Amino acid sequence: MKKAIKIISLIVGVLFLAAIGVGWYLYSQVSGAADRMHSPIEGREGGSERRDTQISSGDPMSVLIAGIDARPDEGLTGRSDSMILVTVNPNQESMKMLSIPRDTRAEIVGHGTTEKINHAYAHGGAGMAMDSVENLFDVPIDHFVSLNMEGFETLIDALGGIRVNNEFEFSNEGYQFSEGEQFLNGSEALAYTRMRYEDPRGDAGRAARQREIVEGVIEEGAQFSSVTRAGDILDILGDSVKTDLSLNEMWDYQSDYRSAVGTTDQIEVAHDGARLDDGLWYAIVPDEEIARVRAELREHLELEV
Repeated sequence: MKKAIKIISLIVGVLFLAAIGVGWYLYSQVSGAADRMHSPIEGREGGSERRDTQISSGDPMSVLIAGIDARPDEGLTGRSDSMILVTVNPNQESMKMLSIPRDTRAEIVGHGTTEKINHAYAHGGAGMAMDSVENLFDVPIDHFVSLNMEGFETLIDALGGIRVNNEFEFSNEGYQFSEGEQFLNGSEALAYTRMRYEDPRGDAGRAARQREIVEGVIEEGAQFSSVTRAGDILDILGDSVKTDLSLNEMWDYQSDYRSAVGTTDQIEVAHDGARLDDGLWYAIVPDEEIARVRAELREHLELEV
């Protein structure tokens, strides 16, 4: 049977717009996994308040991806270890991926504090994380996906590994990474993304590797065709991913947004580092950098700049 259900489009954040080829006879497994993943966000049922009208399938849209580096017994709780804002424009057949430094000093909307933006998820879950990122960049966020990083590791193994191109040799968590092209299993990929202190670019280099892993997963997912392993992958997704997207929305989006997978622009946020009076180190993003990122994202979403 023809590969029909290119299921990862918008299912999974880090698998955002990837495709796992499964046959229609796996529909019940897909449906079950989607039901376990589905987690509506209170107060955002009508969409982002930063849009004048609710978006329809086929309109440029945005998704906030949070990698939750929780312990296995914590599920999807805890602070977000990584945050990536993805904008998708099917009219331009392109995606943009913005890595948000996890130590970015920002207002935590709904909590009444100004602290590291990765604390927002711990304080108030997906809704507070979305509100805080929207407030920081003045960009509407239409959907949210969180992924337990332990599940991410298992998922990469289920896909058979991913390919990356390492810029320089380093070691981390017992693994040695040579310069050049590498093929990584799940635990290697997680160690690859977590290295920060040996990187001359610090968090910026770490964020670049996270985006590279995301793209690697998308590439492997789009080529995946083994029905014999599709059930395992769907189980992993059901246990490790939470999203406000319903199965019907995923079904619609995978068709309307699939063409945007081809071209991906990566955006980095320039920032300074400072240790403030509370003794914590923060990434301080200048106002002009916020304005630059805001303009690029809003233009990609076809919103007034």
